[in-house]
Amino acid sequence: MTARDRPGLRYVALGDSYTIGTAVDPAESWPDQLVAALADAPGPHAPLQLVANLAVNGRTSAELVREQLPELRRWHPEFVTVLIGVNDVVRGIPAMTYEANLRATFDALLVELSASRIVTVGIPDYTVTPRGADHGDQAQQSREIAAFNAIMAAMSVERGVRHVGVFDLSRRAATDRSLVAVDGLHPSGAQYGLWVQRIVPVVSGLLARRPEAVSDRPA
Repeated sequence: MTARDRPGLRYVALGDSYTIGTAVDPAESWPDQLVAALADAPGPHAPLQLVANLAVNGRTSAELVREQLPELRRWHPEFVTVLIGVNDVVRGIPAMTYEANLRATFDALLVELSASRIVTVGIPDYTVTPRGADHGDQAQQSREIAAFNAIMAAMSVERGVRHVGVFDLSRRAATDRSLVAVDGLHPSGAQYGLWVQRIVPVVSGLLARRPEAVSDRPA
């Protein structure tokens, strides 16, 4: 039996424009590409079924907590991805506030899911795109994105959640414009494909393991 023949785990994606796939066809968003790639990947991992992409263009970490987490529960997720933070950077939200919102996000998710059924993804560096200068000083914004990525990565490790960085991949768009969507700002489907190549081994490894029961984790 192949992955395509087995019933998929209920997958819900949380985030902002990078997860909903602003300026690309829905099938080119990275969550959709991830589901398709896992279905074709060899190995004993369970497949995923994307039952809801709750990401919304322009959302911050606070809005994810306020809007997406309550909506998440009605989908009874068995696997969740989180990519959030670029709009916190653009709006000048302090790093401490971002960190507090991430803690609230992890707290809520880990009530519902094992850590092995959650993956976080880093913020790409939009400053190298043709429209990167539209959102503030490019060098400063790039540094802040890197700093917010460090917060997400550290908190993921702290909570036993796997984190996948894509910052370096996104910076290839500085010299390869095929990695930029038609709006001149967001990643193209081709760039999301590069992300998925990096995400698939992490997710397939997690999905090949039996998840720790939520009730078995220490309080």
